Amino acid sequence: KQWYQRRVRGHQLTAQQELDVRLVALRTGSPLFIRMIPGTLSIHCEDIDLVGDIVQALASSLNIENLQSTAVYPSFTTNLRDVLLKVDDYHTVRQKLTAEMADHSNLIRSLVVRGEDSRLMYDMNGMKQCYLKLFDLNRDLVNGYNIRCNNHTELLSCLRIVNQAITNAEYFFFFWLDNLCT
Repeated sequence: KQWYQRRVRGHQLTAQQELDVRLVALRTGSPLFIRMIPGTLSIHCEDIDLVGDIVQALASSLNIENLQSTAVYPSFTTNLRDVLLKVDDYHTVRQKLTAEMADHSNLIRSLVVRGEDSRLMYDMNGMKQCYLKLFDLNRDLVNGYNIRCNNHTELLSCLRIVNQAITNAEYFFFFWLDNLCT
């Protein structure tokens, strides 16, 4: 604190001066560079949370309500794009499994009716065939259910990542949004 008071606090910057500060982010240990030239402030850091906090704190302390900002995080956008593709894949699998389950339920109804008809007509071989097919369909439905559960868990995990990304980026205007959606 004393160093801060001696080195930084006593200095006033004018609009024509440049400021170049190199720090280390305590959260992650990554380098943090803040550079101010007249009319522009640049913050460089891999930690998007930290940069968002800095931008929010600066805007708040300077009473700026609308701040035009641009954030460039190539690894962040690549990871987010990959997660969104996974979400799309999981959704496609979910739709396919739901359609298969509907097909199986219709087939089950048909096999139950045929099995009961065979039982009433004392056709034990036909009844046995129907109930064996029902057993196989039941096993398929249980396996499909397990796949749906795993798929749903993975989908929720990916959606949490997307939600976290949105939360991390809420203070920025991302110019890459159009590129991400294409």
